[in-house]
Amino acid sequence: MLDVCLLGTGGMMPLPYRWLTSLMTRYNGSNLLIDCGEGTQIAIKEKGWNFKSIDTICFTHYHADHISGLVGILLAMGNADRTEPVTLVGPKGLERVVNALRVIAPELPFPLSFIELTEPEQCLKLNGYGIKAFRVNHNVVCYGYTLEIARAGRFSVEQAEKYGIPKKYWSILQKGQDVDAPEGHFTPDMVLGNARKGIKVTYTTDTRPTESIRINAADADLFICEGMYAEKDKIKKAKQYKHMTFYEAAQLAKDAGVKEMWLTHFSPSLVHGESYMDQVKAIYSNAHLGKDGMSVELDFEEE
Repeated sequence: MLDVCLLGTGGMMPLPYRWLTSLMTRYNGSNLLIDCGEGTQIAIKEKGWNFKSIDTICFTHYHADHISGLVGILLAMGNADRTEPVTLVGPKGLERVVNALRVIAPELPFPLSFIELTEPEQCLKLNGYGIKAFRVNHNVVCYGYTLEIARAGRFSVEQAEKYGIPKKYWSILQKGQDVDAPEGHFTPDMVLGNARKGIKVTYTTDTRPTESIRINAADADLFICEGMYAEKDKIKKAKQYKHMTFYEAAQLAKDAGVKEMWLTHFSPSLVHGESYMDQVKAIYSNAHLGKDGMSVELDFEEE
């Protein structure tokens, strides 16, 4: 099961009723954060989740509303007695940017490791997540992220018995690991069927609509996409500053065939976003206006 929480939904500046954009996921004891604007640590506290288990932080880009809360997050993690390493992922220049911010937090009780993205698409495997970063179209280098939780094929007792594999090795093979034992060499493909459908979440902000988003969000269980503007007359502004409207996000969701879409990263000028949702749903019916603290538990499909 994957827990997903949209910690904040604001763009540009935090408001009394809207924190800056950030996403947090929890899976198998591991917490992952995408972006952390100013106030993210308060949003985490309001949700009741903890800092100590955050082991991966991904950044879409280095505008202040997406990274200015990092130092506070790192200090909060240190105060929660974290000592294990934390991995940071982001566009080229990540280590330089983070070290500049850390002038005011030079000492942490845990090490940081950096993965800098340099290709149009890069795939990573971290703490049970399959992470795919893909370039989008903003006025600085910016990436979207797809998170996938893979699901192995069903274990076959018949196959295990056919190959004479002792039961004490079954759980190891179920985890996808080879076994070298006195009884022989055993591999997962001997006992596992074809991979089953996993869980897929795609998150993207600060971009114009792109083919890379449509491709990487295809068939996602949850698509979280920026909707900076809802007013129809702001399309020119969206194009100028390379953001998206509610309606462009809805069209992407429809084209990608996602199961559900949440809108996020709203302009500070946007009020009563819900009043525009009928028009959004006319394009893509399972669209929802994101709200701070909005969350869902995604589980594997039953067979």
